[in-house]
Amino acid sequence: MRRHRPARPRLRAADDPRLPPVAVVDRNSTVREFWMTRAAQAVRDVYAGAPLLKLPEDLRVYEHLLWASTPQVVIEIGAAGGGSSLWFRDRLRTLASYRRISDPLVVTIELDPSRTIDGLESADPDWRSSIRLVAGDVCDPATAQQVRDIVPPGAQVLVSEDSAHVYETTWSALTYFSPFVQPGGYFVVEDGCGDIEELRLEDSWPRGVLRALHDWLATEQGQTFRARPDLELYGLTTNVEGYLQRVR
Repeated sequence: MRRHRPARPRLRAADDPRLPPVAVVDRNSTVREFWMTRAAQAVRDVYAGAPLLKLPEDLRVYEHLLWASTPQVVIEIGAAGGGSSLWFRDRLRTLASYRRISDPLVVTIELDPSRTIDGLESADPDWRSSIRLVAGDVCDPATAQQVRDIVPPGAQVLVSEDSAHVYETTWSALTYFSPFVQPGGYFVVEDGCGDIEELRLEDSWPRGVLRALHDWLATEQGQTFRARPDLELYGLTTNVEGYLQRVR
């Protein structure tokens, strides 16, 4: 007689609080519906238990840029709950393990760093050994000077601009922090998708990133960079027109 085994409970990713919410997409849905589902998931995603707020496709692009340009330092303007600081730190540590860089460092800027500190502490109590947190306003040139006092002279740097996503903060970030990037290096302006009506997840999303980016690229300083839309490698991106490479 064949014995019947009791049915095992079905495992579901949605039941594990350590995982991000599942993006359930109807295969007959429109591309815009797919985007809205993925964007809603991204704003609830985590890394090492801390909020991350980035699409996986954009993280893969960052991995390619980090490997190609081998920065020793990532300057992150805006970190929210600290997940992205840890993610960048761990990617730099991977580069160091391959002996492509030494002394990896993430410099994170936040207007109010209390939430970032909570996220970092919960994941890694030793985060201060490799992540420096600067409390400051990206629109204040004194903040860039604080960062300059931290970054080793001549270090190759990648800058990730993920602050308030309005004209003033985007312009200030480009103006004050683009000089940290060496020729060949990258500056990534995040969330230009908020300026495209069809890609806006909520009416409350800010605007002004693309206008500031276009205006800045037309300046003498901006002409030392070129936009790299070809680096939107996976089609799906929040960083519309935001991948910039310094050319001189």
